[in-house]
Amino acid sequence: MIAKAALDKRLAELTEPVIQDMGYELVRLRYMGGKTPTLQIMADRPNGGIEVDELADISTAISAILDVEDPVLDAYTLEVSSPGIDRPLTRFKDFDAYEGYEAKLETDELIDGQKRFKGTLAGTEGEEILINVEQGTIGLRFEWLSDAKLILTDDLIKEMLRQRKKAGALNEQQFDEIDTVVSEEDV
Repeated sequence: MIAKAALDKRLAELTEPVIQDMGYELVRLRYMGGKTPTLQIMADRPNGGIEVDELADISTAISAILDVEDPVLDAYTLEVSSPGIDRPLTRFKDFDAYEGYEAKLETDELIDGQKRFKGTLAGTEGEEILINVEQGTIGLRFEWLSDAKLILTDDLIKEMLRQRKKAGALNEQQFDEIDTVVSEEDV
């Protein structure tokens, strides 16, 4: 699910080795046509927490390879970003990494009368992604998925902040102090 359409797959073949050589991972690539076509690339560190200057470096490196290979005939905008906290789940390993967090999954075809599933990720078993939904735990094959994304929750935000702090990417000293104002009503 990193790349879906044929052009997306071709662009991923060109860009993924560049991203990997820089020590990062390609999370998702989408070429979106329209009035102003956009090539959207999401990249991350293997353990998460990519920084803006790292994304800029990836953008520069990818621009160079795309200028040489010229796989897209029309002008387009290159957009390189992080996957964000409520990230798309595009690789099989993502479902184990985010076990215990809420997600929305969508399949290409109906599975027991539905295409959309919302629940708590329960990891993987064999070839299946497990998700706890109201009816119980169900297994979906990775290749059946058309879309999968984490749901933004307080627990997810807390975990991402904890990971960034642990990795040293979050320096609390860089933030201003918070002034607490006590009003007469509070006293």
